[in-house]
Amino acid sequence: MKKLITTLSAAAALLLAVQGFAQDIPETITVTSSIFDHHGTVPEVNSAYGDNTSIDLAWSNLPSGTVQLALICDDPKVVEIGMMPEPFVHWVMYNIPAAAAGLPAGLPSDAEIAGVSGLAGAINGLNGTSRPGYFGPRPPVNGQLHSYHFRVYALDADLGLESGLNKASLLEAIDGHVLATGMLMGHYERKE
Repeated sequence: MKKLITTLSAAAALLLAVQGFAQDIPETITVTSSIFDHHGTVPEVNSAYGDNTSIDLAWSNLPSGTVQLALICDDPKVVEIGMMPEPFVHWVMYNIPAAAAGLPAGLPSDAEIAGVSGLAGAINGLNGTSRPGYFGPRPPVNGQLHSYHFRVYALDADLGLESGLNKASLLEAIDGHVLATGMLMGHYERKE
């Protein structure tokens, strides 16, 4: 019981730190995709019910001093409707060079991205299934429209992060290095 309380206390402290972390950062980066607009629908092919193909992303308005970028995509709706205690994580990516203008569709799910122009050194972190790479929308058929937040972080340093980080460990590693952020939100609902 004591171990459970300690674990819950640590989780609560991390959640408060992450919430405080997000409140102090300017949201000035514009994040877009060619396949849906902000608040648009993520296509079936990009869902885990379809081909589970990662979407393309582009970003602009990076602040001066940006050295690297990171990306987290999660679904906070699962918390709102009581399915899970935390947003389900669909994609974590980091060590993205600042010179990259975005991500092409259909990235490999290997931990280390290789052979993709402009993404040398980029790493796919662990998604909510504890695997590297993109995991597309896969909500249950429950009449709920889920939201997918593709959030980009501009970092002021090359942190040289190793592979294997999940959302929580990435947020901890970049704390104090985020210059700005921006988000593209997509929606998806499974109807059958």
